[in-house]
Amino acid sequence: MPFEIHPATPDLWPQMEGLFGRKGACNGCWCMYWRIGSAYHQRPREENRLALKAIVEAGPPPGLLAFDGGVAVGWCQITPRAHLRWIEGKRNLAPVDDAPVWSISCFYVRARHRRLGVTKALIEAATDFAAQAGATIVEAYPIDKTVGKGTTNAFTGIASSFAAAGFIEVARRSPTRPIMRRSVCAS
Repeated sequence: MPFEIHPATPDLWPQMEGLFGRKGACNGCWCMYWRIGSAYHQRPREENRLALKAIVEAGPPPGLLAFDGGVAVGWCQITPRAHLRWIEGKRNLAPVDDAPVWSISCFYVRARHRRLGVTKALIEAATDFAAQAGATIVEAYPIDKTVGKGTTNAFTGIASSFAAAGFIEVARRSPTRPIMRRSVCAS
């Protein structure tokens, strides 16, 4: 199924709000987890919503929205790793090297659009988006569902989806969460 993919710009904020809904995507996170860590749980959902709205309004776009017709059906956060301050404190996600990377850190897909290729389309579009912004390496932190009883929370994506999109594992400091990369040609 083909989807239109657009950067999350201020004019698309109403569609993003519609996608995330009253619950704010994953437990009221509003995609703030990678920016502030579990502190998003201690804040009212409205504060997380306003924080993401401010990021979208300030630009550059912090991610991409997938549309089916005029309805937003998926979200992918893609941004320079340096914008995700919380990740720096995670031992299992520490930088692999000194190379500047862009990170695909999370997804949210409407329930009725899951397993229809939205995540695949967002991975490809995010990789292209980062390259157009000057990135040479795109990195992701997916869940490897082939390993034991890891988490079932797949908001970071699934390793096999990234492998199918040409990402390779470059580090694994946790049994279920590889660090995967894909080199891209900066535009």
